[in-house]
Amino acid sequence: MTDRQRARLFPSTRWTLIRRAQGDEHSRKRALDELLCIYWRPLFQLARLRGLDAQQAADAVQGFSLRLLEGEDFVDRLDPERGRLRSFLRSAFAHHLQSEHVRQGAQKRGGQYRILSLELSAGELTADPARDPGAEYDRQWAQLVLERALQALQQEFGSGARSGPFEVLAGYFRSGEPPSYEDVAQRYAMSVPQVKAFLHRARARYRQLVEQELRDTVDDEAALDDELRALLEALRA
Repeated sequence: MTDRQRARLFPSTRWTLIRRAQGDEHSRKRALDELLCIYWRPLFQLARLRGLDAQQAADAVQGFSLRLLEGEDFVDRLDPERGRLRSFLRSAFAHHLQSEHVRQGAQKRGGQYRILSLELSAGELTADPARDPGAEYDRQWAQLVLERALQALQQEFGSGARSGPFEVLAGYFRSGEPPSYEDVAQRYAMSVPQVKAFLHRARARYRQLVEQELRDTVDDEAALDDELRALLEALRA
């Protein structure tokens, strides 16, 4: 993976991403794009489960992101040094949903930014009202962490940094019944021990990429294990 590819998938740190948005317009726009690429889906579903329709939820996420990156006072009251980015954003967004900015969001967005294109899938347009909003936010966050780590792993195979058939991993890393080792070995002209070794190495690297994704969202290394546990709990919910 090239440095440019890694920077796109894993910004320097997510806290730094927010702080640097206070600079020039170019930095702000870039920070906004990166932040929404990472977190807009969990925030969107949280808004849906708080009773907003799809358009209102998208508006709320857009308005919140502008408030966040413009450094308004309600953000300053939430100290990034004392929490994890996942919790920070959920707390800040809850404040935003209770504020006048949700109702005034359309006016605020009429300026220089166009943040979200509403090309949403059917699953993103609907929300199960029986689900707890906080639990759904965490579930969406956890799924996105895994997706981004898998994308990074795929890019490593695509760039030649890792060798072997990446498509083998899809059957084991995604939901559904995985193929048997024997079937994979026959299809890809590998022995069963080779298949197992290949999967072992890929899973080890995948875990590293998941940890790398989480490391950017905590304020110190000690919190990393807690976030890993939170991720597993969110996926089981």
